[in-house]
Amino acid sequence: MAYHEPVEELQAIDRDIHRALNSLKEEIEAIDWYHQRVVTASDPELKALVAHNRDEEIEHACMALEWLRRNMPAWDAQLRMYLFTDAPITEIEEGAEGEEADAADPAGRGDLGIGSLK
Repeated sequence: MAYHEPVEELQAIDRDIHRALNSLKEEIEAIDWYHQRVVTASDPELKALVAHNRDEEIEHACMALEWLRRNMPAWDAQLRMYLFTDAPITEIEEGAEGEEADAADPAGRGDLGIGSLK
């Protein structure tokens, strides 16, 4: 494993996060390789076998993502924002920022409820 910081300065959870991220990268790479084989295989039985293998790698990647979600709050926040929505992906963050602004100023006055500062 290639650490970019001195390993002795990393806590156990940080080393586990590094392991999970490396595993996720490996699973994603395997998914890509298997998918290329699926779409180019000419034998139907081989195509089905390799598709099965690809889908197993997807399962493994999802499991790694879930571990990261449970162990790194930023993963949890981002996955909750972007997953399982039909909104245009590039507009999701803008919508969430608008909701945060609405929550901060529920009356829509633009003064955060503190009135005039004059």
